[in-house]
Amino acid sequence: MSTTTVVSEMTSPTDDSFVDHIREMLEALGEDPNRPGLQRTPERVEKSLRWLTQGYQQTLEGVIGQAVFEEPHESMIMVRDIELYSMCEHHMLPFFGRAHVAYIPNGKIIGLSKLPRIVDMFAHRLQLQERLTDQVADAIMEVLDPRGVGVVIEASHLCMMMRGVEKQNSKTVTSAVRGVFRDDIKTREEFLRLVHNSPS
Repeated sequence: MSTTTVVSEMTSPTDDSFVDHIREMLEALGEDPNRPGLQRTPERVEKSLRWLTQGYQQTLEGVIGQAVFEEPHESMIMVRDIELYSMCEHHMLPFFGRAHVAYIPNGKIIGLSKLPRIVDMFAHRLQLQERLTDQVADAIMEVLDPRGVGVVIEASHLCMMMRGVEKQNSKTVTSAVRGVFRDDIKTREEFLRLVHNSPS
């Protein structure tokens, strides 16, 4: 399914049952959903949640399209600092940060913009950062069958910043390595140097 199709679905008529549940939630919190500031909040929340979870309506095939190309390039390709926003599945609170994605081709490459789109597709779901990292790596392996893939995600979680331990400056870092990134220490070290912006 194309991104255009998903966006059009986000602007479709609201789901009345979804809106009713949000209104009931406001009442359960002790609020009056009919007061001026909240009258349209249930509809806004419904649209926001559908936008934030639009990844459920997308497929890897739809995101990639025809952007896989035969190419003999043999060195590492990386897209760094891909901004991402997702929602923790435990508390339905946002987490946000950056993804660094690299692969070594095996006769095929992918359009550079597709790597951020793959990240976005999986990030726009209820997620665990650990699973998100694995899903991005596995998707690239599936599409390209490269010699290897490396993914690092650094993110701040509002469920740790606004509640619980309330650690505003904490970051969670996760990695997933496949193929030569896992098996060859020099390849893995090169990847990690590039993640930290140190080419040598």
